Amino acid sequence: MSEHSGASYAAAGVDIEAGDRAVELMKEWVKKAQRPEVVGGLGGFAGLFDASALKRYERPLLASATDGVGTKVAIAQKMDVHDTIGHDLVGMVVDDLVVTGAEPLFMTDYICVGKVVPERVAAIVKGIAEGCALAGCALVGGETAEHPGLLGPDEYDVAGAGTGVVEADMVLGADRIRKGDAVIAMASSGLHSNGYSLVRHVFFDRAGWALDREVPEFGRTLGEELLVPTRIYSLDCLALIRTAEVHGFSHITGGGLAANLARVIPDHLHAVVDRSTWTPDPVFSTVGEVGKVAREELEKTLNMGVGMIAMVPPESVDVALTALADRGVDAWVAGEVTDRGEHAEGAALTGDYAS
Repeated sequence: MSEHSGASYAAAGVDIEAGDRAVELMKEWVKKAQRPEVVGGLGGFAGLFDASALKRYERPLLASATDGVGTKVAIAQKMDVHDTIGHDLVGMVVDDLVVTGAEPLFMTDYICVGKVVPERVAAIVKGIAEGCALAGCALVGGETAEHPGLLGPDEYDVAGAGTGVVEADMVLGADRIRKGDAVIAMASSGLHSNGYSLVRHVFFDRAGWALDREVPEFGRTLGEELLVPTRIYSLDCLALIRTAEVHGFSHITGGGLAANLARVIPDHLHAVVDRSTWTPDPVFSTVGEVGKVAREELEKTLNMGVGMIAMVPPESVDVALTALADRGVDAWVAGEVTDRGEHAEGAALTGDYAS
């Protein structure tokens, strides 16, 4: 038996050289997702961020959030398109941070693959870096793990964690929400990154549609529609805070609009959202029609065309809508905050969607 025929890490399916090449390829993208507070470069054991920047705060509170993108990665893998899924990851994390009023500072990522394909890993990181640039935060590091036997050669999953900062007396939340506040809806870019288990079940398992199917209602293929990146609202929300009086935000993710809005409504108040104030994108009605999914089920699973909510006092509505329009955000008054009264939930949808 040859002295070189023994077990090795490579023989077990882990290619260290490929991992090193992936790091080299991703460095150019990480450079695009920087802030002046970042110390050092990619490749160390930990990312460094100069916390002296927090000295300008009277009482800085750090906010943290972590998330993934769920089964949307399965679409990216089937489409062999990997440079957009990172936008979804960043959006899921930083827009949870900004709900508190926090400015996202930095993110780290975790990419788990069945086999390291350097170009594919670099494409994933490219998307994450671009997302961080859109969010105004830095990508300070991460981990790429190769798990042969656990994942197939073309399978992967991604997760990320973010840290932000907010002045203690500027924290947004339920204690600031008031009766009479306007509920301002900000349009989503589509499905974002929630409900894909339902969406995949409807289109693939029940309807048997292919990803390259041209869908006239979408104006593109099914796969292209399903891969539309999550809109990242963090800089829009921070700009809104600087421009208008804002009492709270709600990031519309898993659970749908009413459930996520209820999370930031105090116990004695109730938010009413009027469906007739907008028309959801065709993808939402198509999921419902093709899968015979009840409206209630759609609304507790998908965002139905609203990705972020802001609650502002009536006198700030015009300023808020103008500020969002100036940033290219489609926004409108979708409802108001009222007394809880006999309402059992913190938020509810009323009326029918505009046709």
